[in-house]
Amino acid sequence: MHKVSIIGSGHVGATAVYYIAEKNLADIVMVDVVEGLPQAKALDYLHAAPMRKYSVHISGTNDYKDIKDSDVVVITAGIPRKPGMDRMDLMKINVDIAKKAAQAIAEYAPNAIVIVVSNPLDIIAMVTLQESGFALKRVIGMAGVLDSTRFRYFIAEKLGVWPGDVMAMVLGGHGDSMVPLSRFTRVSGVPIQELLDDETIEQLINRTRTGGGEIVSLLKQGSAFYAPGASTAKMVEAIVKDEKRVVPVSAYLRGEYGYNDIFLGVPVLLGKNGAEKIIELDLTPGEKTALDASAKGVKEGVETLRSFYTPG
Repeated sequence: MHKVSIIGSGHVGATAVYYIAEKNLADIVMVDVVEGLPQAKALDYLHAAPMRKYSVHISGTNDYKDIKDSDVVVITAGIPRKPGMDRMDLMKINVDIAKKAAQAIAEYAPNAIVIVVSNPLDIIAMVTLQESGFALKRVIGMAGVLDSTRFRYFIAEKLGVWPGDVMAMVLGGHGDSMVPLSRFTRVSGVPIQELLDDETIEQLINRTRTGGGEIVSLLKQGSAFYAPGASTAKMVEAIVKDEKRVVPVSAYLRGEYGYNDIFLGVPVLLGKNGAEKIIELDLTPGEKTALDASAKGVKEGVETLRSFYTPG
Protein backbone atom coordinates (compact mmCIF):
# COMPACT_ATOMS: atom_id res chain seq x y z
CA MET A 1 0.00 0.00 0.00
CA HIS A 2 1.26 3.47 -0.85
CA LYS A 3 1.62 6.12 1.85
CA VAL A 4 0.53 9.75 1.49
CA SER A 5 1.08 12.40 4.13
CA ILE A 6 -0.89 15.64 4.34
CA ILE A 7 0.79 18.48 6.23
CA GLY A 8 -1.99 20.73 7.50
CA SER A 9 -5.38 19.48 8.70
CA GLY A 10 -7.46 22.53 7.84
CA HIS A 11 -10.29 22.52 5.34
CA VAL A 12 -8.17 21.89 2.23
CA GLY A 13 -5.96 19.23 3.79
CA ALA A 14 -8.84 17.40 5.45
CA THR A 15 -10.91 17.46 2.26
CA ALA A 16 -7.98 16.08 0.26
CA VAL A 17 -7.74 13.24 2.79
CA TYR A 18 -11.42 12.45 2.24
CA TYR A 19 -11.09 12.25 -1.55
CA ILE A 20 -7.88 10.19 -1.35
CA ALA A 21 -9.54 7.75 1.06
CA GLU A 22 -12.63 7.45 -1.14
CA LYS A 23 -10.39 6.35 -4.01
CA ASN A 24 -8.57 3.81 -1.78
CA LEU A 25 -5.31 5.21 -3.10
CA ALA A 26 -3.03 5.00 -0.06
CA ASP A 27 -2.70 4.93 3.70
CA ILE A 28 -2.83 8.51 4.92
CA VAL A 29 -1.05 10.44 7.66
CA MET A 30 -2.42 13.83 8.69
CA VAL A 31 0.05 16.21 10.35
CA ASP A 32 -0.80 19.41 12.18
CA VAL A 33 0.66 21.58 14.95
CA VAL A 34 -2.71 21.75 16.75
CA GLU A 35 -2.80 18.94 19.28
CA GLY A 36 -5.77 16.64 18.88
CA LEU A 37 -6.99 18.13 15.58
CA PRO A 38 -5.47 15.64 13.10
CA GLN A 39 -6.07 12.75 15.51
CA ALA A 40 -9.76 13.63 15.84
CA LYS A 41 -10.31 14.05 12.11
CA ALA A 42 -8.48 10.82 11.31
CA LEU A 43 -10.64 8.91 13.79
CA ASP A 44 -13.78 10.47 12.34
CA TYR A 45 -12.77 9.33 8.84
CA LEU A 46 -12.16 5.81 10.10
CA HIS A 47 -15.62 5.69 11.64
CA ALA A 48 -17.07 6.39 8.19
CA ALA A 49 -15.07 3.61 6.50
CA PRO A 50 -17.68 0.84 6.85
CA MET A 51 -20.27 3.00 5.10
CA ARG A 52 -17.99 4.53 2.46
CA LYS A 53 -16.18 1.23 1.81
CA TYR A 54 -12.61 2.49 1.90
CA SER A 55 -10.03 0.22 3.46
CA VAL A 56 -7.03 2.54 3.80
CA HIS A 57 -5.63 3.43 7.21
CA ILE A 58 -5.79 7.06 8.32
CA SER A 59 -3.87 8.45 11.27
CA GLY A 60 -3.30 11.87 12.81
CA THR A 61 -0.14 13.18 14.42
CA ASN A 62 1.67 16.27 15.65
CA ASP A 63 5.09 14.78 14.91
CA TYR A 64 6.74 15.04 11.51
CA LYS A 65 8.57 11.77 12.03
CA ASP A 66 5.31 9.95 11.26
CA ILE A 67 5.56 10.94 7.59
CA LYS A 68 8.49 8.50 7.33
CA ASP A 69 8.77 6.76 3.94
CA SER A 70 5.81 8.57 2.38
CA ASP A 71 5.46 8.23 -1.39
CA VAL A 72 3.74 11.61 -1.66
CA VAL A 73 3.65 14.53 0.76
CA VAL A 74 1.14 17.35 0.33
CA ILE A 75 1.75 20.73 1.98
CA THR A 76 -1.47 22.58 2.79
CA ALA A 77 -0.28 24.20 6.04
CA GLY A 78 -0.36 27.96 6.38
CA ILE A 79 -2.44 30.74 7.83
CA PRO A 80 -4.93 33.01 6.05
CA ARG A 81 -4.45 36.74 6.01
CA LYS A 82 -5.97 38.34 9.11
CA PRO A 83 -7.33 41.88 9.62
CA GLY A 84 -4.46 44.33 10.00
CA MET A 85 -1.88 41.91 8.60
CA ASP A 86 -0.01 43.07 5.51
CA ARG A 87 0.98 40.71 2.69
CA MET A 88 4.66 40.71 3.66
CA ASP A 89 3.86 39.57 7.21
CA LEU A 90 1.64 36.81 5.82
CA MET A 91 4.32 35.67 3.39
CA LYS A 92 6.97 35.55 6.11
CA ILE A 93 4.81 33.38 8.37
CA ASN A 94 3.83 30.94 5.63
CA VAL A 95 7.39 30.75 4.29
CA ASP A 96 8.60 29.82 7.78
CA ILE A 97 5.93 27.10 8.01
CA ALA A 98 6.92 25.75 4.58
CA LYS A 99 10.62 25.85 5.48
CA LYS A 100 10.11 23.63 8.52
CA ALA A 101 7.84 21.27 6.57
CA ALA A 102 10.32 20.93 3.70
CA GLN A 103 13.21 20.19 6.05
CA ALA A 104 11.12 17.50 7.75
CA ILE A 105 10.21 15.97 4.40
CA ALA A 106 13.87 15.83 3.41
CA GLU A 107 14.69 14.09 6.69
CA TYR A 108 11.85 11.59 6.96
CA ALA A 109 10.52 11.13 3.40
CA PRO A 110 13.56 11.70 1.16
CA ASN A 111 12.05 9.78 -1.75
CA ALA A 112 8.66 11.49 -1.77
CA ILE A 113 7.04 13.60 -4.45
CA VAL A 114 5.90 16.90 -2.90
CA ILE A 115 2.71 18.69 -3.91
CA VAL A 116 2.49 22.27 -2.66
CA VAL A 117 -1.00 23.69 -2.10
CA SER A 118 -0.29 26.48 0.41
CA ASN A 119 -0.37 30.08 -0.81
CA PRO A 120 1.34 32.06 -2.18
CA LEU A 121 1.74 28.81 -4.09
CA ASP A 122 4.58 29.59 -6.50
CA ILE A 123 6.61 31.14 -3.68
CA ILE A 124 5.98 28.29 -1.23
CA ALA A 125 6.97 25.81 -3.95
CA MET A 126 10.28 27.66 -4.38
CA VAL A 127 10.99 27.52 -0.64
CA THR A 128 10.07 23.83 -0.53
CA LEU A 129 12.42 23.04 -3.40
CA GLN A 130 15.33 24.93 -1.88
CA GLU A 131 14.86 23.60 1.65
CA SER A 132 14.34 19.97 0.61
CA GLY A 133 17.16 19.83 -1.90
CA PHE A 134 14.97 17.56 -4.06
CA ALA A 135 15.24 17.13 -7.81
CA LEU A 136 13.24 19.78 -9.68
CA LYS A 137 10.62 17.35 -10.97
CA ARG A 138 9.80 16.12 -7.45
CA VAL A 139 8.38 19.43 -6.18
CA ILE A 140 5.24 20.69 -7.91
CA GLY A 141 2.40 23.05 -7.11
CA MET A 142 -1.33 22.44 -7.35
CA ALA A 143 -2.93 25.34 -9.19
CA GLY A 144 -3.56 24.58 -12.85
CA VAL A 145 -5.60 21.46 -12.08
CA LEU A 146 -7.89 23.54 -9.86
CA ASP A 147 -8.13 26.46 -12.28
CA SER A 148 -8.81 24.08 -15.16
CA THR A 149 -11.58 22.24 -13.35
CA ARG A 150 -13.28 25.55 -12.61
CA PHE A 151 -13.03 26.51 -16.29
CA ARG A 152 -14.41 23.09 -17.26
CA TYR A 153 -17.38 23.46 -14.94
CA PHE A 154 -18.28 26.96 -16.11
CA ILE A 155 -18.21 25.78 -19.74
CA ALA A 156 -20.31 22.71 -18.93
CA GLU A 157 -22.82 24.84 -17.02
CA LYS A 158 -23.17 27.24 -19.93
CA LEU A 159 -23.62 24.44 -22.49
CA GLY A 160 -25.71 22.15 -20.29
CA VAL A 161 -23.35 19.21 -20.79
CA TRP A 162 -21.67 16.71 -18.48
CA PRO A 163 -18.59 18.42 -16.93
CA GLY A 164 -16.49 15.30 -17.48
CA ASP A 165 -16.77 15.77 -21.25
CA VAL A 166 -15.03 19.16 -21.05
CA MET A 167 -11.23 19.25 -21.19
CA ALA A 168 -9.37 22.50 -20.59
CA MET A 169 -5.89 23.90 -20.03
CA VAL A 170 -5.02 26.83 -17.76
CA LEU A 171 -1.43 28.09 -17.52
CA GLY A 172 0.41 30.74 -15.51
CA GLY A 173 0.37 31.81 -11.90
CA HIS A 174 -2.50 31.00 -9.56
CA GLY A 175 -4.55 34.18 -9.45
CA ASP A 176 -6.05 36.91 -11.61
CA SER A 177 -3.18 36.65 -14.11
CA MET A 178 -3.80 32.97 -14.93
CA VAL A 179 -4.10 32.12 -18.63
CA PRO A 180 -7.05 29.90 -19.61
CA LEU A 181 -6.35 28.67 -23.16
CA SER A 182 -9.65 28.46 -25.04
CA ARG A 183 -7.77 27.23 -28.12
CA PHE A 184 -6.88 24.02 -26.25
CA THR A 185 -10.36 23.53 -24.75
CA ARG A 186 -12.68 20.84 -26.09
CA VAL A 187 -16.07 19.29 -25.36
CA SER A 188 -15.80 15.61 -26.35
CA GLY A 189 -13.20 16.68 -28.90
CA VAL A 190 -15.23 19.60 -30.26
CA PRO A 191 -13.46 22.99 -29.95
CA ILE A 192 -15.49 25.36 -27.77
CA GLN A 193 -15.23 27.98 -30.54
CA GLU A 194 -17.66 25.75 -32.45
CA LEU A 195 -20.11 25.85 -29.54
CA LEU A 196 -19.78 29.31 -27.98
CA ASP A 197 -19.20 32.81 -29.35
CA ASP A 198 -16.07 34.79 -28.49
CA GLU A 199 -17.84 37.11 -26.05
CA THR A 200 -19.25 34.21 -24.03
CA ILE A 201 -15.88 32.44 -23.98
CA GLU A 202 -14.23 35.60 -22.67
CA GLN A 203 -16.86 35.88 -19.93
CA LEU A 204 -16.14 32.30 -18.85
CA ILE A 205 -12.40 32.99 -18.87
CA ASN A 206 -12.88 36.02 -16.63
CA ARG A 207 -15.09 34.05 -14.25
CA THR A 208 -12.39 31.36 -14.06
CA ARG A 209 -9.81 33.99 -13.11
CA THR A 210 -12.01 35.24 -10.28
CA GLY A 211 -13.55 31.88 -9.33
CA GLY A 212 -11.69 31.61 -6.04
CA GLY A 213 -12.51 35.20 -5.13
CA GLU A 214 -16.18 34.60 -5.90
CA ILE A 215 -16.23 31.89 -3.23
CA VAL A 216 -14.31 34.03 -0.74
CA SER A 217 -16.82 36.88 -1.16
CA LEU A 218 -19.72 34.52 -0.50
CA LEU A 219 -18.11 32.85 2.51
CA LYS A 220 -17.04 36.18 4.10
CA GLN A 221 -14.41 34.21 6.05
CA GLY A 222 -12.26 31.47 4.56
CA SER A 223 -11.86 30.22 1.00
CA ALA A 224 -12.61 27.25 -1.25
CA PHE A 225 -11.67 23.75 -0.14
CA TYR A 226 -13.81 21.13 -1.90
CA ALA A 227 -12.43 21.77 -5.40
CA PRO A 228 -8.85 22.33 -4.14
CA GLY A 229 -9.09 19.08 -2.16
CA ALA A 230 -10.40 17.18 -5.17
CA SER A 231 -7.70 18.66 -7.41
CA THR A 232 -5.01 17.62 -4.94
CA ALA A 233 -6.40 14.09 -4.77
CA LYS A 234 -6.38 13.90 -8.58
CA MET A 235 -2.68 14.76 -8.64
CA VAL A 236 -1.94 12.21 -5.90
CA GLU A 237 -3.78 9.57 -7.91
CA ALA A 238 -1.78 10.33 -11.05
CA ILE A 239 1.45 9.92 -9.07
CA VAL A 240 0.71 6.79 -7.04
CA LYS A 241 -0.85 5.02 -10.03
CA ASP A 242 1.85 6.30 -12.40
CA GLU A 243 -0.90 7.37 -14.80
CA LYS A 244 1.30 9.58 -17.02
CA ARG A 245 -1.42 12.23 -17.19
CA VAL A 246 -0.91 15.52 -19.01
CA VAL A 247 -2.09 18.15 -16.54
CA PRO A 248 -1.20 21.76 -15.74
CA VAL A 249 0.85 22.13 -12.56
CA SER A 250 3.22 24.72 -11.15
CA ALA A 251 6.66 23.46 -12.16
CA TYR A 252 10.17 24.88 -11.87
CA LEU A 253 11.30 26.24 -15.23
CA ARG A 254 14.80 26.36 -16.68
CA GLY A 255 14.26 28.01 -20.02
CA GLU A 256 10.93 26.42 -20.92
CA TYR A 257 8.55 28.98 -22.43
CA GLY A 258 11.45 31.45 -22.13
CA TYR A 259 11.44 31.64 -18.32
CA ASN A 260 14.10 30.76 -15.78
CA ASP A 261 14.23 30.12 -12.05
CA ILE A 262 10.51 30.42 -11.30
CA PHE A 263 7.60 28.09 -10.63
CA LEU A 264 4.85 28.63 -13.18
CA GLY A 265 1.76 26.73 -14.28
CA VAL A 266 2.54 24.69 -17.39
CA PRO A 267 1.39 21.33 -18.77
CA VAL A 268 3.47 18.39 -17.56
CA LEU A 269 3.47 14.61 -17.83
CA LEU A 270 2.60 13.61 -14.26
CA GLY A 271 3.61 10.16 -13.03
CA LYS A 272 5.38 8.32 -10.24
CA ASN A 273 8.50 10.49 -10.60
CA GLY A 274 6.58 13.76 -10.39
CA ALA A 275 6.67 16.22 -13.28
CA GLU A 276 8.38 13.76 -15.61
CA LYS A 277 8.29 16.05 -18.63
CA ILE A 278 7.38 19.69 -19.22
CA ILE A 279 5.32 20.04 -22.38
CA GLU A 280 5.90 23.24 -24.36
CA LEU A 281 2.84 24.33 -26.30
CA ASP A 282 3.16 26.45 -29.44
CA LEU A 283 1.46 29.59 -28.15
CA THR A 284 0.06 32.39 -30.24
CA PRO A 285 1.55 35.89 -29.72
CA GLY A 286 -1.51 36.85 -27.65
CA GLU A 287 -1.27 33.76 -25.46
CA LYS A 288 2.46 34.30 -24.93
CA THR A 289 1.90 37.94 -23.97
CA ALA A 290 -0.66 36.88 -21.38
CA LEU A 291 1.71 34.23 -20.01
CA ASP A 292 4.53 36.80 -19.88
CA ALA A 293 2.36 39.04 -17.72
CA SER A 294 1.57 36.15 -15.39
CA ALA A 295 5.25 35.18 -15.17
CA LYS A 296 6.16 38.79 -14.36
CA GLY A 297 3.89 38.70 -11.33
CA VAL A 298 5.51 35.48 -10.13
CA LYS A 299 8.99 36.96 -10.62
CA GLU A 300 8.03 39.96 -8.50
CA GLY A 301 6.93 37.56 -5.77
CA VAL A 302 10.28 35.77 -5.95
CA GLU A 303 12.10 39.10 -5.59
CA THR A 304 10.03 39.87 -2.51
CA LEU A 305 10.92 36.45 -1.12
CA ARG A 306 14.63 37.09 -1.65
CA SER A 307 14.39 40.33 0.31
CA PHE A 308 13.94 38.42 3.58
CA TYR A 309 14.60 34.73 2.97
CA THR A 310 17.88 32.85 2.76
CA PRO A 311 17.74 29.07 2.08
CA GLY A 312 19.01 26.73 4.77
